[in-house]
Amino acid sequence: MKSHYDVVVIGSGMGGLVAANILAREGRSVCVLEKNNQYGGNLQTFVRERTIFDTGVHYLGGLSKGQNLYRYFDYLDILDGLHLKKLNDDGFDIITFDNDTVSYPHAQGYENFITQLTAQFPEEKSAITTYCSKLKEVCHKFPLYNLEEGKPYGNDAEIFQQSAKEYIESITTNTKLRAVLAGSNLLYAGDPDKTPLYVHALSINSYIESAYRCADGGSQITKLLIRRLREHGGEAYKHSEVVDMTCENKQLKSVQVKDGTIVSGDLFISNIEPKHTLKMIGEEHFRKSYNYRIEQMESTISAFSIHIVLKPETFKYLNKNYYHFKDYRKVWEGHKYTKESWPETYMISMGVRKNQGEWGEQLTAITYMNYDEVAVWENTVNTVAHKNERGQDYEDFKKEKTEKLLDELEKKFPDLRNCIQSVYTSTPLSYRDYIGCNKGSMYGYVKDVNDPLKSFISPRTKISNLYFTGQSLNMHGILGVTISGVVTCSEILGGEYLINKIKGATSKQNKEKITA
Repeated sequence: MKSHYDVVVIGSGMGGLVAANILAREGRSVCVLEKNNQYGGNLQTFVRERTIFDTGVHYLGGLSKGQNLYRYFDYLDILDGLHLKKLNDDGFDIITFDNDTVSYPHAQGYENFITQLTAQFPEEKSAITTYCSKLKEVCHKFPLYNLEEGKPYGNDAEIFQQSAKEYIESITTNTKLRAVLAGSNLLYAGDPDKTPLYVHALSINSYIESAYRCADGGSQITKLLIRRLREHGGEAYKHSEVVDMTCENKQLKSVQVKDGTIVSGDLFISNIEPKHTLKMIGEEHFRKSYNYRIEQMESTISAFSIHIVLKPETFKYLNKNYYHFKDYRKVWEGHKYTKESWPETYMISMGVRKNQGEWGEQLTAITYMNYDEVAVWENTVNTVAHKNERGQDYEDFKKEKTEKLLDELEKKFPDLRNCIQSVYTSTPLSYRDYIGCNKGSMYGYVKDVNDPLKSFISPRTKISNLYFTGQSLNMHGILGVTISGVVTCSEILGGEYLINKIKGATSKQNKEKITA
């Protein structure tokens, strides 16, 4: 590690790695500092009994040729090394409810989406078609979503003031269809009173366009980005937690790594939680109003997950995800559970291998969990790099929750327990410690239709050479944080210049592939 770089990136989540790659391609000397044993933030994977599990990324959208994430990945030159499995065309997501034997599909391709749902709701074709048109219309208003130059959030102020729940209710009176259209809202921690329609649209649209799983886990994306970064002269270091930052005269001078190493730079990009960033720099370097606004930002709810290693040849591989609710009338209220009613909802996803056969090796189930449930253990930290057992009470808590979630899963898959070889868990503390998100938040800060500017964070800060990137910047998810890396670099390089560079590079690479 050198003592000085043009750009120092703190944290190696997807947004940070995208920004690091862009700037290294532009000839800057770049250093990425990561505290964990793995790079990648939510792209981290872990192995239990030779079985690979994803930490947070269970499927990707927009990765078919010519689509938005495909074009960004093409520019980053990581497409050729990716091993992907396309999910079922006629139902990549399946929405189900207690006391209802019907499975309601979300299909790939808008025409197919309409066809498959109309088969379940023959009288509602007009509403389903209107819904699909609206999703495309909303997404079209976000330039970077479509690789066009412009403000990250477009120019239409009204788009931030439309509620997802209210819009869906406005197009149909069919309560079951309403529930189905909103059925995958665990993707963005949907809130009936707060979630804007644009969050729903940006989250859902790319999956309808195409939906894939990463074979052998999402960490392959990280490995490719690190490889490309190094090919362009960039550097990345694990086990390098930034513990202090030195700021003088409204400029960040250097950061200190846990082992005492001092790294200085011309520019700094923080891919870690903004609240944590401000505290490390020192709140005295920012206006009180800015500190207060960041501190008061509400984080989305956290999650509890169980990761099941399946006995060999006992459970068929499912090339789709399930979103299940106890009550179809409460699809927006899964986070409002009580101790007795938990879990109100869950999502099931299975990992896939490069040469996937008919039998599954693992299954992950995710549901909401409030941080308050684990706050009693919040002063403990437990990661691969920092082992620290939380005690028997914590183990008992996890076991109790695991059994309750398994009880719910067995209603859908009655023989599931007989297929289980072992079960591992993640709580809000796991996500907090490994991902670095505030209170284990699933998706950064809450987007509130009642106060759109409340959760807006500019990539620029009042420290002239400090920038933010990552899911707290605009949108979460692989596409969202990829765009956040572009947004951050647009502030440094110029938006028009960078978008033209991305579009030009993808065109050139396409021509080279055709010629070859």
